[in-house]
Amino acid sequence: MRLKVGLLGGGSWGTTVASVVSRNAPITLWARDTETVESINGASENRKYLPGIKLPAALRATNDMAEVVAGADVLVMGVPSHSFRGVLEEARNHLRPWVPVISLTKGLELASGKRMTELIEEILPGHPVGVLTGPNLAREIMTGQAAASVLSMEDEIVVRALQPVFHSGLFRVYTNTDLLGCELGGVLKNIIAIAVGMGDGLGAGDNTRAGLMTRGLAEITRLGVAMGGRPETFAGLTGMGDLIATCTSPLSRNRHVGVELGKGRHIDEIIAGMNMVAEGVKSAPTVMALADKYDLAMPIARDVFDVTQGKRDAREVFRGLLKSSVGDEAHPG
Repeated sequence: MRLKVGLLGGGSWGTTVASVVSRNAPITLWARDTETVESINGASENRKYLPGIKLPAALRATNDMAEVVAGADVLVMGVPSHSFRGVLEEARNHLRPWVPVISLTKGLELASGKRMTELIEEILPGHPVGVLTGPNLAREIMTGQAAASVLSMEDEIVVRALQPVFHSGLFRVYTNTDLLGCELGGVLKNIIAIAVGMGDGLGAGDNTRAGLMTRGLAEITRLGVAMGGRPETFAGLTGMGDLIATCTSPLSRNRHVGVELGKGRHIDEIIAGMNMVAEGVKSAPTVMALADKYDLAMPIARDVFDVTQGKRDAREVFRGLLKSSVGDEAHPG
């Protein structure tokens, strides 16, 4: 029996995952935006988020959430972190018991500090939860370039059963049972990408970028392991891999925010001019709260928090970074 998949969210990444899945299983995408639904159904294109890219004819969209959720054997959540809870609560009314719920969202809930899988467990108890995450830039995948991703769930049997739903051709999907580590890697790298972008916007060189990415990965790993993730996860696709893609690609929204901050623009002006969400900006306050909770030094993340909150500007932060004291690389104070 082929599993029927329902996907909630009509952004670039949700549309990309729906397109990939459509090769393996029947899938229907739900979007709140009527124009997005009409564009996908009428022109096989998501003109708002993926203009100029042809979508598979098998992909169908609707505004009717009940239709998508009630018939789903697997539910995929592709909505931003700030609307994740509300959409889940709406979906709860239509979802059959025990249907797996997979998150695509690389963010934390601002009010509670919870990861998206924790929200799923809170609102939909009894449903297997997972994440699809990794170095995955939507437009590259849609233009047929090779990419690797990770489907992570704590239950090895369930995750292996769902792997063929997402794995397709040049989109290679690996499995990992370290759900917390995989999910945190996707959240935390966004903040480091803003820092790298700020350096790029200020004209910093490749050495600076390499230093920021490497020290940033150390920060990510320290927090992730303190929270219960496995160290090796952060050296894999969902940690280092995602960090490299997000910190270096001109397609990265979080890097773009950093570049514009480095050029001296205010965060509110940058966000207002963007069509899509940069999750790193939203996650920074919660990440700082977690760093304080676990009594961890995360100087790069703290600098990003200060700049995105308007407390300091990017130039001031970089002057401070170059003057800061240094110690043992493996055991920072």
